Amino acid sequence: MWLRQWKRYIRKKSRIIGSLGQPLLFLFALGFGLSPIFEAAGGGDYIQFLTPGVIAMTVLFTAVFTGMEIIWDKQFGFMKETLVAPVTRFEIMMGKTLGGATVSTIQGLLIFLVTFIAGFRPESYAMLPLAFLFLVLIAFMFSAIGTVIAARLDDMQAFPLIINFVIQPLFFLSGALFPLDNIPNVLRFVTNMNPLTYGVEGLRFALNGQSFFSPLTSIFVLVGVTIAVLLTGIYQFSKIEI
Repeated sequence: MWLRQWKRYIRKKSRIIGSLGQPLLFLFALGFGLSPIFEAAGGGDYIQFLTPGVIAMTVLFTAVFTGMEIIWDKQFGFMKETLVAPVTRFEIMMGKTLGGATVSTIQGLLIFLVTFIAGFRPESYAMLPLAFLFLVLIAFMFSAIGTVIAARLDDMQAFPLIINFVIQPLFFLSGALFPLDNIPNVLRFVTNMNPLTYGVEGLRFALNGQSFFSPLTSIFVLVGVTIAVLLTGIYQFSKIEI
């Protein structure tokens, strides 16, 4: 038992450290690389624009890979021990979701602190509580999505493939890397249907004071999608066989 717990602890620590590499690459390489072009096009400081998207990306990828823990638990029998406990499956699902959301929120806060090294400064420090709210909403929503997907999978190798197939388009079509003002109508429709778009734009409003959508619209969409995912998760967890 202690060996299994130690492996889980090492795996979580490795995941936290490893998942910081990609956002730092986007922030420093892409941010400083495209900053002169973005500024010359009249877009302003690209680091200021990019930072909310990088923070959202950090939370997104960390939260959704919460599902790997569930598949790991299935393969090593820990999930079976959990399911026979005197708690409902909804409580188990919520525990897994909240755990993943907590870790991803902490990582998002770490990246937020690192952005100060890159030169980012919030428009208003009084809006930081609103930014934290959007951070939590993104984390909870995608942690729930990862949990729902993993609930029906038993193959640890299949999970990253499915997640990358779903998550990569969500990130690149969320407006995290480019403004949504003058994009083609087809692309605008896709971004409007993407729930991550509302998380990114909500963070951008809280940190930069600018957003394509109103913050209330973003909150409403994020909460609505999260509730829908949780309802799906309740059904999926009820189908897990002991």
